[in-house]
Amino acid sequence: MYWQENKENNRFVVTDDIVDVAFNIQCRCLPVDHAYALSQAIMRALPWFADEARAGLHTIHVAESANGWMRPDNASDLLYLSRRTKLTLRLPKHRIEDAAKLTGQKLDIDGNAMLVEKGSVKLLSTLPTVFSRYVVTGDGLDEDAFLQASLTQLNSLGIRPKKMLCGIERVILTPDRHIRTRSLMLAELSAEESVKLQQQGLSSDYKLGCGIFIPHKDIKEVQQALD
Repeated sequence: MYWQENKENNRFVVTDDIVDVAFNIQCRCLPVDHAYALSQAIMRALPWFADEARAGLHTIHVAESANGWMRPDNASDLLYLSRRTKLTLRLPKHRIEDAAKLTGQKLDIDGNAMLVEKGSVKLLSTLPTVFSRYVVTGDGLDEDAFLQASLTQLNSLGIRPKKMLCGIERVILTPDRHIRTRSLMLAELSAEESVKLQQQGLSSDYKLGCGIFIPHKDIKEVQQALD
């Protein structure tokens, strides 16, 4: 854990330079570890996606538990999606129209069919607490070393978080490598820092959903749960 007190956020106006484009989808299920297969499907449908430096992919996430159901841990286990589940891309403004070409396409994600429906554009959030489910970590880094390495990266972006928490290690599989990751939550960022981090990301594997930050509930609630 990394913890430091902070000052209040100042007012900040969010630009539309980088946005989230969220598509409605029809998809019954996906493997727990679907990052590579989904990324490849997006690249087949949108060939420019692979080379667009500021384009990223949100992996699909469903609730951890509901009515006694627990999210499986094995990479090949299946996640069952609800009708509310979205396919979301983080994109620069000039790619919004290009991304709309996904509408009506049927993607094949490791043998699972996903029909992409109409999308909508959403500005990034100014909330002071943000969270990434997957941030790439080096082999053998414990929590403290991972937090220190993340802090160094953040400082290089001009972001100086006051509070940070990381989660357990998870592995994303691709045909040629295993990518070790941890979740990372930052709190009490200024609005400017929060938006900058969402715009820039914190990973070399952005196309696999790594280093993409989203707004999250207050870190104090998380800390109380951990205690």
